[in-house]
Amino acid sequence: MLKFPARSFRKSIFVKLVITYLIVILPVISLGTYLYNWSYRNASQDLSRATLAQLSNYLKDLNREVEWMEIQQFDILDDNELNRLAVTWEMMDNVEKRATMNYLVHRLTTFKSSSIYIKDVAVHIRSIQKTISAGSAVHHFEADSFRYFSSFSNKSAGQLIHWKGCLYLSAAKQTGVQGEIPLYIVQIELDTEKLKESLRQVNMYPESRSFLLMDSPGFALGSDKEADLALQLGGEELRASSALSSNWVVDGERYHLDKAHSDRLSLSVATYLPEKDVSRPLSKFEIWAWVFTVTSLLAVVIYAYSTYRYVHKPMLLLIQSFRRMEGGALNTQIEHKQEDEFGYLYNRFNHMLRKLQMLIDQDFKQKLMMQKAELKQLQSQINPHFLYNSFFILNSLAKTGDLDRIEQFTQMLGEYFRFITRNGEDNVRLAEEIKHSRMYTEIQKLRFARRIRVEFEELPEEMESIQVPRLIIQPLIENAYEHSLEKMTKDGRLRISFETDAEESRIIVEDNGAIGEAEIERLQHRLTHASDAHEMTGMINIHRRIALIYGESSGLYLSRSEMNGLKVEVRIRTGEEKRHVSIADRR
Repeated sequence: MLKFPARSFRKSIFVKLVITYLIVILPVISLGTYLYNWSYRNASQDLSRATLAQLSNYLKDLNREVEWMEIQQFDILDDNELNRLAVTWEMMDNVEKRATMNYLVHRLTTFKSSSIYIKDVAVHIRSIQKTISAGSAVHHFEADSFRYFSSFSNKSAGQLIHWKGCLYLSAAKQTGVQGEIPLYIVQIELDTEKLKESLRQVNMYPESRSFLLMDSPGFALGSDKEADLALQLGGEELRASSALSSNWVVDGERYHLDKAHSDRLSLSVATYLPEKDVSRPLSKFEIWAWVFTVTSLLAVVIYAYSTYRYVHKPMLLLIQSFRRMEGGALNTQIEHKQEDEFGYLYNRFNHMLRKLQMLIDQDFKQKLMMQKAELKQLQSQINPHFLYNSFFILNSLAKTGDLDRIEQFTQMLGEYFRFITRNGEDNVRLAEEIKHSRMYTEIQKLRFARRIRVEFEELPEEMESIQVPRLIIQPLIENAYEHSLEKMTKDGRLRISFETDAEESRIIVEDNGAIGEAEIERLQHRLTHASDAHEMTGMINIHRRIALIYGESSGLYLSRSEMNGLKVEVRIRTGEEKRHVSIADRR
């Protein structure tokens, strides 16, 4: 177990968190004791407020549904096709009659489907002795319904009609002659089962029951059979009461009753709950208060232990690991099996150690490879073969007495050897590297001018200031001469070009020498899978130097040239170049 001195422990985050938790929880316990008496007094009032608000919203929703039904009802009442059917029935042919009735059936069906509270919509047309409904289509005239609802032709808006245990909305189309029987009646039957379902949704508690009650005697609808029974026993007393909240006694049982009323619908909605169920939670409040207190104290213990195990202990482990890292131990890894926030911190800590170790190794390898590269360049370029060719060219020029070209050649040769032998900085501007490479090709032109043609493009201005390692382009050109172009007796071609975009810059060296696909693939494979065990010379050396400085996405990429020879692309990622150059400049 990790241990800290007592003095440090008192100042630790663990102790502060536990004290903070106690400061928070103790006032809550005290407040709970106070709330015991206050809640007992106000529970019934709160229950009533919440229930009344819900009942009022229920009535508002029901009133909106009824208003919408009336709008649609009067829209159907004034339908041109319905009027034409009722007035000009005898003048219509069978096709028109069938089409008009089908239209009305479709419209009534659409209207019925628009509200869950509509069970059926019917139009009783006296003049043609037909009744058209959404549920039964066209059938015989329902004379009883027509006579009953005709008596309500002057009813007020929103008035619900009770008939045969159901609720209806009715509207009549008058003939225009006072006292005459209406032409037809549009009747909407409300779905009592859907109303019962909506009443059950009003119940706030499993023991609650709800019901609808019309002001006039005769209709009452309960949410279930138990509510219907309670209405049978105490419905008249309930209808006479105007209080929003009251105690309701039914068959010796006391209930807490809340009721809301709609004047427009002449309808009340009420919900009741047995009084013992109202007081039952409050009677147990004292017990729960003690349970709450004991639970709170237990929570303090659990919180303290959890904080120590999941916060304090992992934090100490991280602090000790940082101290070991400060002492130079970079191989210390923290193991943490849980996938939590500390797991993320530990993973990042381990990653940081690996990154530090990698950067140290990378910096060491880079300097070592630079030394090898410089040594290899001296060995490969200042060699008897190159010197022999240079002196052979100088001897030929001397024999011809061409003093101007002798001066030009010796100056180029001096600049060439000065560049490759200097011990200055590791990185140079790309403009200097290209200048050196161009000078090398000029020297080779004196030797191969008749059989090798060189195309050396101008370096774009935006690429001139790019920092690159020394001696990465000239060895590629030398490789093209040594392995491809020197063997050609005529028509040799060498091209050096440049490309750049927002993401990377490319230097392209390509020739028309003979090389097979297998050889290109072998070279590319060696570049991609080069390791420390390989001899770091030639293209592999250049590729690894660029990749170490600018990232693995940079380096050399080989392919077949459009001239049918080897094409070598030196790719430098622009963003990576900026970041790594700043590192290189600080060394």
